[in-house]
Amino acid sequence: MSYQHQYVDGTPIHFPLGKAVCIGRNYAEHAKELNNPVPTEPLLFIKTGSCAVPLAGGFSIPADRGAVHFEAEIAVLIGKPLSRSPSAEEVRDAISGFAPALDLTLRDVQARMKEKGQPWELAKSFDGALVLAPFVPGDAVEDLTDIGIRLTLDGEVRQDGNSRDMLNPILPLLQHIAAHFSLQPGDVVLTGTPVGVGPLTSGSEVVLELVGLSRFESRVL
Repeated sequence: MSYQHQYVDGTPIHFPLGKAVCIGRNYAEHAKELNNPVPTEPLLFIKTGSCAVPLAGGFSIPADRGAVHFEAEIAVLIGKPLSRSPSAEEVRDAISGFAPALDLTLRDVQARMKEKGQPWELAKSFDGALVLAPFVPGDAVEDLTDIGIRLTLDGEVRQDGNSRDMLNPILPLLQHIAAHFSLQPGDVVLTGTPVGVGPLTSGSEVVLELVGLSRFESRVL
């Protein structure tokens, strides 16, 4: 199923998804649960736009590449170009929306790549590796340091985090990214996952929320 950005009311967003910029270990407790050191500066990697799929209607996971882990994240949609150390005001003005997302990870593959000191793309950018829900408009969120992200799997809350716990808050994170390379309209920034990640299995029922802002039900096909 092809992916197209849209708002929660169904209005399409006519920006192409060029790339998704992701930050690793942006919640200290998540870094600890995977026995990773807490980074001293943002740990960035990129998912290709072609790996994105919509949350609605269910999504598939690879069946033959080891464990597939869910990582629920707050996704930020960029609506205006950002580059060359923008101000916090410029960054805030460039945000077109917020959505819950799943950064899917082939955990066994990632572990092997980390052991060899290799990049993570095979574990992070496979087809279907980015599951995106519709966006609430950027101005619907007043306080970027108080956004709740929650994932419920088969009726059990597995991840329940808040942007207040980020090591790198949203606005400074986007400033840091844009100081190193440009963000274009349609790009998405995934802002890290809170503690509680784990494996997905086919048939599981998924509820993904930006607490008090949007809520979506889906399933693993």
